[in-house]
Amino acid sequence: MVKMKSIHSLNRKLMVMIIGFIVLFVIISYLILAVLFIDDAKKDATNHTQFWAELIAKTNSDSLLAGDELAAENNLIMLKDVPYINYVRIYKVHPAPKGIVFFTSYNKSNNSSRLPETDSQISTLATLSALSAPTFNKDIIEFIVPINHQSKIVGYVYVQVNTDNIQEITTGVYIRLTVAFLLLSLITFLIVLSLNHFITSPMSNMVVLIQQIYQQKKFDIRLPKIPYKELDILARSINIMLDRAENQFAKLTEAEKLSYQQNVELENKVDKRTQALKDSNQELLSTLEKLHQFQGQLVESEKMASLGDMVAGVAHEVNTPIGLGITASTLLSDRLIEIKQAFEDKTLKSSHLKKFLIEGEENAAIIYRNLNRAAELITSFKKVAVGQTTEDESCFNVKELFSEILLTLAPQIQNTPYLIDIDCPESLTILSKPEPITQIIINLILNSIIHGFDNKVQGTIGITITQTHDNLDINYRDDGIGIDQSIAHKIFEPFTTTKRGSGGSGLGLHLVYNLVTQALNGKIDCISDINSGVKFTISFPVQMVNNV
Repeated sequence: MVKMKSIHSLNRKLMVMIIGFIVLFVIISYLILAVLFIDDAKKDATNHTQFWAELIAKTNSDSLLAGDELAAENNLIMLKDVPYINYVRIYKVHPAPKGIVFFTSYNKSNNSSRLPETDSQISTLATLSALSAPTFNKDIIEFIVPINHQSKIVGYVYVQVNTDNIQEITTGVYIRLTVAFLLLSLITFLIVLSLNHFITSPMSNMVVLIQQIYQQKKFDIRLPKIPYKELDILARSINIMLDRAENQFAKLTEAEKLSYQQNVELENKVDKRTQALKDSNQELLSTLEKLHQFQGQLVESEKMASLGDMVAGVAHEVNTPIGLGITASTLLSDRLIEIKQAFEDKTLKSSHLKKFLIEGEENAAIIYRNLNRAAELITSFKKVAVGQTTEDESCFNVKELFSEILLTLAPQIQNTPYLIDIDCPESLTILSKPEPITQIIINLILNSIIHGFDNKVQGTIGITITQTHDNLDINYRDDGIGIDQSIAHKIFEPFTTTKRGSGGSGLGLHLVYNLVTQALNGKIDCISDINSGVKFTISFPVQMVNNV
């Protein structure tokens, strides 16, 4: 390459020819015109908003005085032919204490407003004064005008208008600016053509060399020195970037090797976890088989439910999560085979691997939830066989025990609208087993909340504790929906529930029956009708302690 005596500044040759056109023509002329056009459009929109608000107020004044909402609504429906009116609300002024209340409205595009959305009194007059003149709020105009009758304000009209016309004018201004910019670009292009022999040749050489570096990935090639100051600075910067790219390419090669190793390790982990899931499923199926073998003995010992109900309940409640777990594990296994095949065929993409990881995580979560659900059902099922408790008797205050029960249930009941009223003597102290009593009361309260108060916005639970000779009587009642007569005679049987398919296993009242009759040597009765609530009467022998 011929050595140049000096390096000329390309910036000086271009600056004098093009900066004057860009700065003076674009910034000063067209931006000022755009502001003027948009301002005129806003004024027109404000005038239209004020005109329609006053027209609506005048048209609906008689309907407002007569309280004829239908006539007012019919008047407002005609506004659908006015494309830029989005929202209208009419308020009526009443003597104190009602004040300003909602009368009727028209809503075309479900836009929101500053005024209340419900038929309630406007809180302050600040909103009225803020919108007493047309006000721009984002892409809408809001305005409130009073409705007068015989020099007296009888109501207010709130109007919300869209600003589509302003946007159209703005778009038109931008189009004009774009056309001007294109014309200016054309003029600039013609000027640049005159400088072609100064710029094009070295830049073309630079582009060809850069394409060669990119296509052949020869990052050790460097751009030569260019006899123009700006382009020479660019060439040196590109060379610096090529140095960094060469280093980065080496690191990327190492990262690919590391990624390959991680993929192999990930495949091994997935294989191990899949096998572990299969083993867990097999163990769970084995447990289910044993459960079926012993269910006949459980029903016979409880003397409460038939063998058919027991099998149906267990099969329905346990097989469902197990089936879902098996399905998810099978799907995970299929996806694993696919990803493994793609890996062996060297067609594995990062998107395929990412999709596999996401699906694997979802399937693993499904398997975990269903196995956990099955484990909970089996644990609850084991509680059905509860017999005489081995807990030793202790001396305790009954009122304090029930207070502790409510404290235990606080997370379940503190955010509910239901009330729990306990009527118990403060000094009632007995010698008995507190744990079975606690389980009984917790089960009854949770049953009332889940089943008795289903779809009810309020409810009350009453618990009365009295002493009768050597027995402790607990009268439990709620004002819920009650128990249907079709299952009232078998509520103490295993797997009887009104929440079949919604997570209810039906073990609650059966467990309560076992605790009362076996752990406490007492008895329990239930009285209930539809929509009249439920009442449980529990009585069991205790040893009274001298009250202080």
